[in-house]
Amino acid sequence: MTTSLRIVLVEPREAGNVGAVARVMKNFGFRDLWIAGEHPELLPVAGWWASGADDVLETVTFVPTLFDALRDAHLVVATTSSRGRTTPADYTPSELAARHAALAAGETLALVFGREDSGLTREELVLCGRTAVIPTSPEFPTMNLAQSVGVFCYELSTVAAAEKGRPLAPAQLVERLHERAEALLLEVGFLQENNPDRIYDDLRAIAGRADLDEREVTILLGIIRQIEWKLRR
Repeated sequence: MTTSLRIVLVEPREAGNVGAVARVMKNFGFRDLWIAGEHPELLPVAGWWASGADDVLETVTFVPTLFDALRDAHLVVATTSSRGRTTPADYTPSELAARHAALAAGETLALVFGREDSGLTREELVLCGRTAVIPTSPEFPTMNLAQSVGVFCYELSTVAAAEKGRPLAPAQLVERLHERAEALLLEVGFLQENNPDRIYDDLRAIAGRADLDEREVTILLGIIRQIEWKLRR
């Protein structure tokens, strides 16, 4: 595959689930597994559940924070449950598969899965920018971690490469834009100091839907620098 899929597990609680994730990833031809934050001792339990996907477990990348797993990715999507959602997610698995197929050669989709018992925090969801949800029965909406990974891996493996879009900016550069923009909007009084995220989360979502490329982010950073310079004068 010319584009890359990175599966990111945030603080998984059960070693068996990690092994099952490794197995289902290998079922569909994916191998890039990252674990962010704390995790249990994986072996030997994860090896039992991997059942032939030990090579995926042997190459897991461990990082201390979620941002460390995302900084060089070009499209970052958090998976969430359909339970209690008041706004629609950006993608279903099939829609995300089509978006993944349209990534430029060499670009990475980081697909983030939260803790088995509590999912992702608001801050982690905001960091990801986009969301994806598996349409499930409202009577029983939550799925096992490895089952969820399997649904997405299946969909992403079945969609042929589409016409390639323009290269996207890496997540690290986009996050720098958000940090500078939020600081500027606080300075000019557009955001409230006691709760700046109330509005800025919406601005993050707007930027996420825009799929900014590196040149566009650089232009926006240049605009912010010019405004900051003018304010200092």
